[in-house]
This record gives sequence, C-alpha cells and structure tokens, in this order.
Amino acid sequence: MIQVSVTSTEVRNQSGIAKTTQKPYSMNFQTVWLHTFDRAGQKNPFPEKVEIILDKNDQGIPQHYAVGEYQLHPSSIFVGRDGKAGLSPRLVPLKPRTA
Repeated sequence: MIQVSVTSTEVRNQSGIAKTTQKPYSMNFQTVWLHTFDRAGQKNPFPEKVEIILDKNDQGIPQHYAVGEYQLHPSSIFVGRDGKAGLSPRLVPLKPRTA
C-alpha cells in the first residue's frame, strides 16, 4: 500500500494553447506527499513531494482532496497504449485505525 498525505487544499492551474492541436487546455494540480519505499522494500524515511492532476466535475471545477491521509486506489495503475505501466493517482481515504 502506498500512503499519501495531503497537507493543503491549494490548487495550481496551468492553462494555455497546445502546440500541436492549437486547442486551449486547462489542468489543475494539487501537491501531495507520497510515502515511498526503496528497491529493497524498506520505507523511505521521508515522504516525497509530487503534484497530481485533479479530475473536474460536470461543471469543470477541479475536485481537490481534503487534508488527510489517503492511499492509492487500484484504478490508479493502468497499462498504456505502448504496453507500459502508467500511474494516474486516484486517492481513497485511509480508514482510521481502531484500538
């Protein structure tokens, strides 16, 4: 399981005109912290900062994640057109540990 920490709801927008299609685009990003592992399977001592692309709702509003602890949903991993593994992070809240 890959744990993901969200520490801010700030959203960064990047928009412009695509070079190849000349069509406008708008993408929204949120910074999250991945708790990763080394090649030997040992948890790294510090989480790593990454930006994820946010989905938009029916009105085109980016759907940011609330501050909290999450894990990657299995649908985050896919096989691309080139046959290589890809990652498109989808987060699900971690369930609180029961005593």
